[in-house]
Amino acid sequence: MPVPAFNVINGGSHAGNNLDMQEFMILPVGATSFAEALCMGSEVYHVLKGIIKAKYGQDACNVGDEGGFAPNVQDNREELVLLMDAIEEAVYTGKIKIGMDVAASEFFLKDGRYDLNFKKQPNDGAHVLSAQSLCDLYKDFVKDFPIRIAEAINKKACNAFLLKVNQIGTVTESIQVVLDSKAVGWGIMVGHRCGETEDNFIADLFVGLIKTAAPCGSERLAKHNKLLCIEEEVGNIRYAVIKN
Repeated sequence: MPVPAFNVINGGSHAGNNLDMQEFMILPVGATSFAEALCMGSEVYHVLKGIIKAKYGQDACNVGDEGGFAPNVQDNREELVLLMDAIEEAVYTGKIKIGMDVAASEFFLKDGRYDLNFKKQPNDGAHVLSAQSLCDLYKDFVKDFPIRIAEAINKKACNAFLLKVNQIGTVTESIQVVLDSKAVGWGIMVGHRCGETEDNFIADLFVGLIKTAAPCGSERLAKHNKLLCIEEEVGNIRYAVIKN
């Protein structure tokens, strides 16, 4: 059964706030079943709402396109601290890891640099970073927070990919790319798409890592509920174990 990746804080093009990095996720790697993982994720999500409300006010609890909260702050590190506080308050320290989908292409400039204030135009350029500086920022995040990272076949940059079935073309092509990836030792995460329907086919297609945004909204919960049914119907089915 999959380790769900709950996208609980939204930024970038998915939210109307000042946050430039797009997705801040929690992964219940310490759960023993999908049902427990869903429970853990939901608890942290609601604890996070309380923390955000207390710190920024009720308006900050509005959600972005992926159902995650979208507080109007610009500091990406501040969002990671919020996640750590929520995980700790929910008493899941060590059992939940943090994931990020930065979507750096959204703030990539033609000169090869990255603008971490791209939502405000024009700006003074104070938040523009070189590629190396952005990599150094990632390294600081990984050092200070329990963020999962990985290494690619050719560039040694990653060891997994995110499969979006409705984006790749056909189910046949999706199956083939999964087979090709497994052949070289890559991990696969299946993800839903922003703005899609309640159709839960992807839960049946790939009982593995799944990225389904926050536990908010019927189009997302439909996938979670389908996975709960699969786990209950199959019975003795192993929950995925992620190795650090």
